[in-house]
Amino acid sequence: MVAEESFFRSLLRKKPIQVTISFIIAGVVSAISAFSYAEMSSMIPIAGSAYTYALTTMGELIGWIVGWDLMLEYLVGASTVAVGWSGYLAKAFKVFWGVTLNKATTQTPIEYIDDVFSINKGVYINIPAILILLIITTILVIGIRESSWFNNVIVGTKLIVILFFIFGGIKYIDKSNYTPFIPPTKNGQFGGVGIIKGAQKVFFAYIGFDAVSTAAQEAKNPQRDLPIGICISLLVCTLLYIATVIVLCGVKKYTELNSQAPVPDALEGHPGVRWLQIIIYIGAIAGLTSVLLIGLLSQPRLFMSMANDGMMPQAFARIHPRFKTPAFPTMLGGGICMVLSGFLPVDLLGDMTSVGTLLAFGFVNVAVIIARFTMPDQPRAIKVPFGPFVLPLLGTVISKTLKSSRIY
Repeated sequence: MVAEESFFRSLLRKKPIQVTISFIIAGVVSAISAFSYAEMSSMIPIAGSAYTYALTTMGELIGWIVGWDLMLEYLVGASTVAVGWSGYLAKAFKVFWGVTLNKATTQTPIEYIDDVFSINKGVYINIPAILILLIITTILVIGIRESSWFNNVIVGTKLIVILFFIFGGIKYIDKSNYTPFIPPTKNGQFGGVGIIKGAQKVFFAYIGFDAVSTAAQEAKNPQRDLPIGICISLLVCTLLYIATVIVLCGVKKYTELNSQAPVPDALEGHPGVRWLQIIIYIGAIAGLTSVLLIGLLSQPRLFMSMANDGMMPQAFARIHPRFKTPAFPTMLGGGICMVLSGFLPVDLLGDMTSVGTLLAFGFVNVAVIIARFTMPDQPRAIKVPFGPFVLPLLGTVISKTLKSSRIY
């Protein structure tokens, strides 16, 4: 679950409760691609995800292109979440202790609103985003076992907090906030146009199951575990996203949700919710931390796979003698993310991640079609329903359309 609260703000600013439909559309397209990922991961249970599948079925050139697409996707995605993490931390300091952190060092100097760039005057660098990336990078360099334990604790905390918000916020829902459910199209926003634009954006939320397959070699039984993990994670995340948006827009009108921390801010003004706000802040920060861990875990494994295939220098495939991890690509990827999150805004980073996700989805769907003919005897723990053409081809066409279209 990657979008988290860091992306809800930019979504709900222009796409209110109708964004639930956007999540459903993106979820359906992602489900098609998830079946393709599941089939390919059961056939080729090694690290590399879409890169490995493209390399195996379409050759080195396409594999190289997909590999770089995934690298940028994971790096930019982690940077997006780091910026959101910083926003929640700043808001938490103000709510808990009444301390307002210096805007000049807790926000990004570049703004990107409604596809327009501007300079955030008086702002220089987002230091909290850089610091959390430094901490997570250090954890990953130490080793996968330690980081896996850390991630399991964080993910459990996050899920509990999300459920707290959903069930705790239900009683504060004002049904009038849902009207109109789909506002009429205006200036290229809302209406059917807004739904499609929302679907384009929320693909950022669905890179989680893609990341699962990059760490295939850490699984005990990858041919069995990867397809199960991919499908279950997608289903659970889609349901949680939709439930969160429904409660969020019911508790507070979407026009009032433009803040750094929209989920806890939605509860402002309601009696007896202080405890729930505190839990949400803790859970949001913990949840975003777990997303950073997964994003930064995925990219060095991809670097290593490409290096082992001769697509990158061998330095990217070296294992640290003490920690037994790909320390060099982990530190390099973390460093790039620090630069991106220190200066670029969440809206821009999120859009870039969505484009990369859609491109990867399309190539994996094509890989399934090709593999059915070039590798017919390769064992598969799961097959795409209605394959090899109906669902994979549909997923490819929709991914390509959403990636390429620009709706005004």
